[in-house]
Amino acid sequence: MPLLSKRFGRKSRRTRSSPPERDWASLHTPRPTASTPFDHTPPRSPSSPSLSEQLQPSSTRTSTSSQVDEQLWRLLNDDHLTNLHSPEKAFNPDMPSPNDMMVDTEEHIIEPTTNDAEKDSLTIINPDNLETETEQLQDLPRADDYDAIKELVLPPLVEEPKILSDTVYTWKVENWRQQNKKEHGPIFQAGGFPWRILLFPFGNNVDQVSIYLEHGFDANEIPEDWSCCTQFALVLWNPNDPTIFAHHSAHHRFTKEESDWGFTKFLETRKLFAPWDSSTRPMIEDDTVNITVYVRHVEDETGVLWHNFTNYDSKKETGFVGLKNQGATCYLNSLLQSLYFTNAFRKAVYEIPTEEDESMTNSAYTLQRLFYQLQTANAAVGTNELTKSFGWETRHIFEQQDVQELSRKLMERMEEKMKGTKAENVLPEMFSGKIKTYISCINVDYESSRIEDFWDVQLNVSGNKSLQESFQDYIQVEKMDGENQYMAGDQYKLQDANKGVIFMSFPDVLHLQLKRFEYDYMRDTMTKINDRYEFPETFDALPYLSDDADKTQNWTYQLHGVLVHSGDLNAGHYYAFIKPHKEGWFYKYDDDKVTKATKREVLEENFGGEYRQPTNNLRTPLQRKAPIMRPNSAYMLVYIRQTKVDKILCPVVEEDIPKHLRQRFDEEAAIREARRREREEQHLYMAVKAILPSTFEKHGGTDLANFDANFEQDPTAPKSYRTLRSSTLQDVVDRIAEDIQVDPKRVRLWLMVNRQNKTIRPDTPMMDMRLTVEESYNKSASHNNNILRVWVEVAEEVTAEGEAVWPTYQSQTNGMVVKNDLILLFLKHFDVEKQTLQGVGHVYINKEKKIEDLVPSICKKMGWGEKLPGDDKIMLWEEIKPTMIENLKPRMTLKMAELQDGDILCFQRMTEKKPGLEKRLGLGDKAPEEPVRAGDRCEDAKQYYDFLQFKRTVRFHAHPTRSDPNKYPPFELVLSAKIMYDQLAERVGAQLGVDPTHIRFYTVNASGAPRITVKRSSTNQTLQSILSPTTYSQLNQTQRSDALYFEVLDMSLAELDTKKNIKISWLSEGITKEEQFDILVPKNGIIEDVITGLIKKAQLPDEAEAGKIRISEANNHRFFRDMSREYPVISINEYTTLLAERIPPEEAEATEKDYINCFHFQNEATRPHGIPFRFLVVPGEAFVDTRKRLEKRTGLKGKSFEKIKFALVRRPYSKVHYLQDNDVLSELATEDDDQLGLDHVDRTRTLRNGVGDLFLK
Repeated sequence: MPLLSKRFGRKSRRTRSSPPERDWASLHTPRPTASTPFDHTPPRSPSSPSLSEQLQPSSTRTSTSSQVDEQLWRLLNDDHLTNLHSPEKAFNPDMPSPNDMMVDTEEHIIEPTTNDAEKDSLTIINPDNLETETEQLQDLPRADDYDAIKELVLPPLVEEPKILSDTVYTWKVENWRQQNKKEHGPIFQAGGFPWRILLFPFGNNVDQVSIYLEHGFDANEIPEDWSCCTQFALVLWNPNDPTIFAHHSAHHRFTKEESDWGFTKFLETRKLFAPWDSSTRPMIEDDTVNITVYVRHVEDETGVLWHNFTNYDSKKETGFVGLKNQGATCYLNSLLQSLYFTNAFRKAVYEIPTEEDESMTNSAYTLQRLFYQLQTANAAVGTNELTKSFGWETRHIFEQQDVQELSRKLMERMEEKMKGTKAENVLPEMFSGKIKTYISCINVDYESSRIEDFWDVQLNVSGNKSLQESFQDYIQVEKMDGENQYMAGDQYKLQDANKGVIFMSFPDVLHLQLKRFEYDYMRDTMTKINDRYEFPETFDALPYLSDDADKTQNWTYQLHGVLVHSGDLNAGHYYAFIKPHKEGWFYKYDDDKVTKATKREVLEENFGGEYRQPTNNLRTPLQRKAPIMRPNSAYMLVYIRQTKVDKILCPVVEEDIPKHLRQRFDEEAAIREARRREREEQHLYMAVKAILPSTFEKHGGTDLANFDANFEQDPTAPKSYRTLRSSTLQDVVDRIAEDIQVDPKRVRLWLMVNRQNKTIRPDTPMMDMRLTVEESYNKSASHNNNILRVWVEVAEEVTAEGEAVWPTYQSQTNGMVVKNDLILLFLKHFDVEKQTLQGVGHVYINKEKKIEDLVPSICKKMGWGEKLPGDDKIMLWEEIKPTMIENLKPRMTLKMAELQDGDILCFQRMTEKKPGLEKRLGLGDKAPEEPVRAGDRCEDAKQYYDFLQFKRTVRFHAHPTRSDPNKYPPFELVLSAKIMYDQLAERVGAQLGVDPTHIRFYTVNASGAPRITVKRSSTNQTLQSILSPTTYSQLNQTQRSDALYFEVLDMSLAELDTKKNIKISWLSEGITKEEQFDILVPKNGIIEDVITGLIKKAQLPDEAEAGKIRISEANNHRFFRDMSREYPVISINEYTTLLAERIPPEEAEATEKDYINCFHFQNEATRPHGIPFRFLVVPGEAFVDTRKRLEKRTGLKGKSFEKIKFALVRRPYSKVHYLQDNDVLSELATEDDDQLGLDHVDRTRTLRNGVGDLFLK
């Protein structure tokens, strides 16, 4: 039995013959050889031949994974055969030779989903028919029997394409040992195209013969878009003994780019001249061997058969575009494509008026935009705008949602948007039908019924084989008799009745939801149903209509769309097949790719169930394997009523698109085009950022302007001019002068430079107007991102000829520039009343002058007259940099103060005598330092500069659960980061109109949720430390630094500090109803105070009336202890859970040893969930009775309680003991730490991978 041990070895499951691979080497014209071609082109058989499984070829020189469908197909058949035969020892042609099998890596192995027994039994061996099977294995054709070999090597294809032609060609290779490293066979014709065999006699970088099939076009004669779908096989055989041969088969889409395909490891070279197995003859005798190629040309009716989709253009090939997948939005894409190609729906969406609301938060507008792009774009369209308008965050993008739920919510949202428009009733008329739910008495004339609208029909897949069976199941009548009789009112009392539903009408567009996902009560989890379920291309809905419906009409529906899910419950992919027009093709919409689809792809491949084998694929009982289930199946069907097809699929023309929508896209396209041209020409331009006179006058911060700001958004920012690098400075001056509407002769540009203190100030005027912008930039000392920064000076005086008179840096006729002792200074005014800082212009002054000599110029610019009245004084500071503001003494000269061109001086008018302030500002003899109180009003410019340095804009929101957001809307305050907690409370309290001592703050998570309470501290607690704490910096990275929540309290914080907040859950109906409360009790209080506070907060009857209340402590969903009423609240751990409930009467006299602790878990005791509790154990009670008491104690009823499995849990990690009805709990629970476990599904965990309820904003 050595042969059979190879035949049935487990290894065959994980092996295959080497796949065909590409030769990337350059191809050369072969030298002439003494070869004799034999051309055989027999007529194609009317029936497609069958046999061996085909391989997915690799495009590299190493074996790669095949497509999923074809790997599954291989599992249905026996592993691929590299047929190495001898007359004495023959193998079944469907089995591989062990010498030529390659072991797949783990990632390329697909194991069929079977039970353990099936996995251990790969083949079925029946000793009774082994002899018969061996005889069948020996019945093999000869290599020169071309028809028989063709049947063997060209098996049926999975795709079942139409066969256009079969060609057989043989190349007789002589003088094998004298061949070149690479040889080409003679050109032959197959399927109307030239072909040839590419041979590497000594291997293509391997120690095996390499043989390929390639097209025979000359390099410059290949048609541009040429492609040919070919199934082929290569047979190497001994012309003297045709029973000795080896073969490989494959299929490939040959193109201009992929010109050859075949097998790098066809046959080991060491076997060529050695005796072939038990034969005495080798493969190559007399240095001669034949290579026969079988070429089957098949029809590529969709244009994408075996396509690699490199550079595939959906718009060009199909006229349609796909939708981009944002992460896990394939389910959304398939639904949107289905709705888009429901043309009447698309037109209705276009009719929603959105002219007045073109915001990206309007889902109707974003859906219009999406549909418009699908209609006009040339490439795949994104759905980001639409999902953002839904209010979805990033996490929603990566979560699979329920398509039916999404469809309903989207319909509801669009229906709301259509109210009051001419499209108001379009959606109900298109998608809504009517169904009657009834109970009809059999023996009396009495019926109770209700007619409702439906928008889709959910059909059971489980237990039904087809759409028709599901509809029959849906309207199946249930008979109510016996104990289940129907109460037909006082007149008829209890009666036998029929209960069911029946359709009164069907909509024009019928959405059928196939229930592929159902809850498995045995496994207590959701599962996907992969059963085969057939649906027709057309079906008649008449049999499912009520007798009261109009049955004279045609109720035949034709298939419009099939939405498919491929995968299992936890992971998968969605795509759709849609027929856009009344007649024509179905198309597959797979995210961003659109392709034509055959009827087989639309119907058969989406029925689900097992993969079906070809009808004439010769297989023996030895070759049977476990069935393989298809991973893909239809979950939603869209049918259109045949009489309404023209109405539903009416053309959507440009006139149907809202005019404002087209205009908006035209504008956006123009902007994109301008940006594209700008990017392309970017190297020719550079930016000139200019501080205009108006810029400085509007600037309210430090320096002359903020160069990082955008002028379009902030008028105090420098204005940017996009300028050609080759433009002269005069061109720039002319452009700026035109912009500010002054004579160019009056404009002069000063070059801005970076000072060592990191400020940017004007340095020197740019005198040579002939220099280009690029030359000026290169000469500047500060290069910054291709930006030339300038200050624009406008001359205040001009000559009679209109020439500007510049105070300094004057140009002479000889080209010289004269610099005098005047220096340029910029002035800012701090208004103490308005608490503002503003630029007022510039002055020229001799550097030998004193500081006090600036006062007349200041008064003139401010319009204060020539002299200040009374004791008013001007106070001056120099703004050296934002964090360095120095007082200037009046009698100091500018030279002594080290002032120079471009320096900034800030002044303030002091209108009343403030001795302390006067001294501190340098107007007196000495300036004593006083601490600045950051929360107070700034009394001088220096304080205001300090405020600017620490200025923060903070947004305040009412706490979502502790304050009423409607009563306290959000607001923003501009605050100093140095203010203390009490000052912050004062500012917020003034804004809200509440006592600042009654305000408590909470920090904000990056997600927007409240984080932790801000505790009031008396030591160095500033707004900066609250918003950006330095401690635990790694933990605080998720905290927002620009927002706070607030809570308005009923008491002051001081009083609150004397109390402790206790979170407690009130259980009023067993453990099924939980209400949470926050109870404030004194820190020196006890549990008794908590109970009193709970009664008051929850408005409960007192204990004397309704019974005693007990409070229990739980941790991690496990019961810990009952708490004594004298237990101090200060000792309660904030991480524990407190549970409060009434003590049942039967437990009034129970002691500690009478109880067992109970908890919930799912499958494993280490996965607790739910609310734990204590349960009274009754000695000697059978568990069947204990279950009844447990049902009452927990409050769980019906199926929810029936699905619970009860188990005795000794230790957390020990194996649990599930209890039976005849068990006695009191006898089994003998250890103090024994617990009763309730094993059932955790309902708090959602079935959609942790996703919350689907919502559309």
